[in-house]
Amino acid sequence: MKKVYLDNAATTPIHPEVITAMMSVLQNDFGNPSSTHSFGRSAKTLLESSRKSIAKLLNAQASEIIFTSSATEATNWILTSAVKDLGIKRIITTKIEHHATLHTVEHLAKEFGIQVEYVTILSNGNIDYHDFADKLHSDVPTLVSLIHVNNEIGTVLDIKRVSNLCKYAKALFHCDTVQSVGKTNLDVQELGVDFLVASAHKFHGPKGIGFAYLKKNSMLQPMIFGGEQEKGMRAGTEAVHQVVGMAKALELACENLENDTNYISDLKNYCFSELKNIFPDVKINGENTFYNLLNVQLPLSEEKTSMLLFTLDMKGIAVSRGSACQSGSIKPSHVLAEFLSPEETKKPSLRISLSHFNTKEDIDLLVEALKTV
Repeated sequence: MKKVYLDNAATTPIHPEVITAMMSVLQNDFGNPSSTHSFGRSAKTLLESSRKSIAKLLNAQASEIIFTSSATEATNWILTSAVKDLGIKRIITTKIEHHATLHTVEHLAKEFGIQVEYVTILSNGNIDYHDFADKLHSDVPTLVSLIHVNNEIGTVLDIKRVSNLCKYAKALFHCDTVQSVGKTNLDVQELGVDFLVASAHKFHGPKGIGFAYLKKNSMLQPMIFGGEQEKGMRAGTEAVHQVVGMAKALELACENLENDTNYISDLKNYCFSELKNIFPDVKINGENTFYNLLNVQLPLSEEKTSMLLFTLDMKGIAVSRGSACQSGSIKPSHVLAEFLSPEETKKPSLRISLSHFNTKEDIDLLVEALKTV
């Protein structure tokens, strides 16, 4: 049985060249980058050249890139420090954010008594920019936290528009770019964001490593103590092999961006047209969605919902009902529940997320499997 992986929004297979780069570091550059001898200096050189490489691809300064264990850690840190150290008293977000943002905001509201305002989500899954602009009008020190590409449905935020509105209102802007770093061009100078987060395993790099972009003079304070690593912003010996792997993965992703985007876009269109052939009433959840994400509502009975993923898994096909962080749950997705009708949320929805490693044969096998559901 051929296994088919169509859950690239959850994680991606590591690129072979990334594995090679990481193995070289593990075998030859095991020094602690904080050590002053030659082994440490060698590791430090790799660490800083990786930082420069990532910064260049985002048009950032190397000093603005801080390595973390994940985007979840980076988001927790940025939002918490903004409240504790920067005097933020209000956070504007949406109810369709990743739980790394939503649960952190809920915790901060409980612990520090900050105000939380949620921007309205339209019936097409996009934010209501007029409601957002209205909510920004306030003298209360505010941070905006919005996801660029939604991890479940793939709707795309107009970062520049949000950034300009934030600037006018003197609000800080944190953007979750986990699903878009390495998959589209992001220029932090042009976009004007204050904070941005990413995770290597979403763009064919290793798990356990990510980074935060902190705009110069952000004044954030560390959340982890015990060392002067990462310019005093995050204590703990850096995992040099993972940092090198992340930098290599991002470099490869950006090198092949145009070809990969075209290839994956064609694959997504092919997938939907094939699904339409067997399910004429199939519907895409969300409008103008990102090129590698396809969240579809299948015209199947409610009782088939709970068994759908299991049935596909038994046929060797990996897809998701929503975020991998909650896909073990049969509760309706918090994202879909925000803009679909109660009747629609009862129908099975599938998230199919693609990478350049996927083929039309993968799509054909998915479609064949769905015919038997």
